[in-house]
Amino acid sequence: MNALNTYLDHTLLKAEATPADIIAVTAEAKSFQTASVCVNTCYTSLVARELAGSGVKTCVVVGFPLGAMATEAKAQEAALAVKNGAEEVDMVMHIGSAKAGDWAAVQADIAAVVSASKPAIVKVILETCLLTDEEKVKACLAAKAAGAAFVKTSTGFSTGGATAEDIALMRKTVGSEMGVKASGGVRTREQALAMIEAGASRIGCSSTKKIME
Repeated sequence: MNALNTYLDHTLLKAEATPADIIAVTAEAKSFQTASVCVNTCYTSLVARELAGSGVKTCVVVGFPLGAMATEAKAQEAALAVKNGAEEVDMVMHIGSAKAGDWAAVQADIAAVVSASKPAIVKVILETCLLTDEEKVKACLAAKAAGAAFVKTSTGFSTGGATAEDIALMRKTVGSEMGVKASGGVRTREQALAMIEAGASRIGCSSTKKIME
């Protein structure tokens, strides 16, 4: 296993987060040398500027937290974020299409964001708490077929977060070629290590300081 800090996306997605809060998070991420800082797209330029030369990546969420806007709007949000310095894009898939069994629509939505995000990589948030195991598998396969780099459990804004069982299922489904990100409710070092043991290659958390110390 690599050093724990290299798995962490230090995250601040609260609606009330101020620019000062975001700057504080980037400072923490630099001190711990996390994989990235993950923020809403309005803060892309600020984070990219604060992280310049640090080795910590700028990550943004797109179509967040519901995934329920027009595909063109998601793609445009992603393209603008990448133009402003985003190196990773965590998008919420169209959950309604998934629940309806319209996997072609799910895949097309993801593919549009993958295309718009280049050269940034895309992580697809499945919102696993709203899906059956069969739907989780199909969502992973749609993300893989659409060219995403990662599948991710949760927004942290719905009815549940990451579980080791979901991580194991997602890892089994996508194999070794894709990343798997655990996000939502990972607040302790023990939880983080359990996710990695289950197959996570990245962990989204706002409790980075607590986990690292």
